[in-house]
Amino acid sequence: MHLKKQLAAAVACAVMISGGAALAQGNKNDLLGIYRDALANDAVYASARFARQAAAERTPQARSALLPNVSAGYGLNDNYADLKPIPPTAVHTPPTWWSWGPSLTMTMPIYRPQNWDALDQAKLFVTGADAQFAGARQDLILRVSQAYFDVLSAEDTLNAVLALKQATSENLAQAKREFEVGTKTIVDTTEAQARFDQIVAQEQVARGQLIVLRSALRVLIGREAGELAPLRDAPQLQLPDPSDVDAWARRAEDANPNVTAAIASSQIAQIDTKRNRDAYLPTVDFVASANRTHYGGGSNCAFQDRSCNLTFGTIGVQLNVPIYTGGLIQSRVREALSNEERSRFDLESARRNAGQAARQAYTGVDYGLTQVRALESAEVSAKSQLDSTRLGYQVGVRINLDVLNANTQLYTTQRDLKKARYDFLVSGLRLKSAAGSLDDADVEAINSLLVH
Repeated sequence: MHLKKQLAAAVACAVMISGGAALAQGNKNDLLGIYRDALANDAVYASARFARQAAAERTPQARSALLPNVSAGYGLNDNYADLKPIPPTAVHTPPTWWSWGPSLTMTMPIYRPQNWDALDQAKLFVTGADAQFAGARQDLILRVSQAYFDVLSAEDTLNAVLALKQATSENLAQAKREFEVGTKTIVDTTEAQARFDQIVAQEQVARGQLIVLRSALRVLIGREAGELAPLRDAPQLQLPDPSDVDAWARRAEDANPNVTAAIASSQIAQIDTKRNRDAYLPTVDFVASANRTHYGGGSNCAFQDRSCNLTFGTIGVQLNVPIYTGGLIQSRVREALSNEERSRFDLESARRNAGQAARQAYTGVDYGLTQVRALESAEVSAKSQLDSTRLGYQVGVRINLDVLNANTQLYTTQRDLKKARYDFLVSGLRLKSAAGSLDDADVEAINSLLVH
């Protein structure tokens, strides 16, 4: 009995631990946790995953055309024969009989160059689908990261407005007290009241924007995101390696998923031209069949009134040579040549767009880091300015409006600094995505910069 109690206690403890672990897992609202939820729940990514699975079936489908094709059948026939009587003037009745039985037929290609071309196309189609799926995963990382930092930015904006509202409220209360005792004029009070009313309106806009952006994040993960882990106050931000925009552009032109897919499409178009030209060539198939036919119900088997069974088979090689197709083959060749030229320009366009995306993202990273450094200095200056303005207001050399402006400048600078850091991180992800090297490790790297 004592052993049973210990076992029950151990099971209960294990359940509590596992439940606590599951709860802790469910409470993870950092970027990595949100990204994992998006992998499981995002509809766009799920569609891309099944599209890739469907594309993978192209290869076995094309390979099946090179393998033997075996089919079975069963037939039921009503037969008759009109034989000339001897002598011709004799009266006769044409014999009729029923026949039925199974059949087995096999066809195996020996020489069909178009089928081999189709197999090569199928393999390239799968390669293109893999590239598109890789691009869809990178796109998911970008969408999740952008939505995550958009929510953080909206929260920062709201917090800045609330902090400014609090500071303005305190300033308004102080202006009213000083007006009551006669040390300040009514102008300070009206200025503080006008600024406070303006901030209240800004607060409502900020709250509405936060609701909209949280809803956008919910679409990605299929649930409420809850409270998100914020970015550290002073994260270590570095330029990408190598710090050469042309090197990143060359990487993008070679390894971008859209470029890889365009290369596969171009090769498919080239093979399609060859496949249509191969339609001029003859085809050779190995054919074999077996039949077992049962006759009955009339004159059969040398037209004697009895029933019999007959089994027979054939085996051989069949040659087919296209002679005239009404211009179909020539038209398909011309169509394939046009598609081949189109695919070349599509590939060139994909390379140019990938290079441009890499250059644009690198510019965002380069100048984004410069902006972060400048705003960090501006934040220090804004704090010093606010302290000086408050001191000047106390000694009478500054007015209330100056204090309000200094408060606004500080909170705006702090908001812009956080937004610049978010934009820098997202631009870094876009740069790696353009180069085709964005993966889960980059999400983990940014996730380590968050306050858990």
